Amino acid sequence: NGGYLNFMGNEFGHPEWIDFPREGNGWSYKYARRQWDLVDRKELRYCELNAFDNAMIGLVGDVYDFQALPVEKLWDKDDDQVLAFKRGDLVFVFNWAPFKSYEGYGFLAPEGEYEVILSSDNKDFGGFGNIDEGVHHFTQPDPLYAPDHKGWLKLYLPARTCQVLRFHHPKSE
Repeated sequence: NGGYLNFMGNEFGHPEWIDFPREGNGWSYKYARRQWDLVDRKELRYCELNAFDNAMIGLVGDVYDFQALPVEKLWDKDDDQVLAFKRGDLVFVFNWAPFKSYEGYGFLAPEGEYEVILSSDNKDFGGFGNIDEGVHHFTQPDPLYAPDHKGWLKLYLPARTCQVLRFHHPKSE
């Protein structure tokens, strides 16, 4: 909890194994070399990964005390490799499937309006730009879940993408 690793932090995207000196490797510096120049090499895609990393940090940095917000699972389906959860007014939706994209994929979410505020499919992040980030999504009512103020949020989920949507609370009448 609270840990964060990006491509320069070992686990995500770095082309070589990194291991800092520690007792388990005899305090060796052999693999303690980060390649900081990768992000500056335009022929590679690390600049796009860095842009996404900065956008993610900016997104959660704009939410007061983000770490303290509870995580509410909205949907997970192993067969589809889709996960959705809510944290504050933000809904995180992941399609981990390596080849399967979904048109109109639905899951239950609080009734209301949602706007995409971050998409890994954005061309700035090396994506294909298949998600129209200008579209506002509205839940579709379902009488079965109306007492819980939930409806079906249906989205286009390209393979190997994630998106973050901001929930707009319905106006009180």
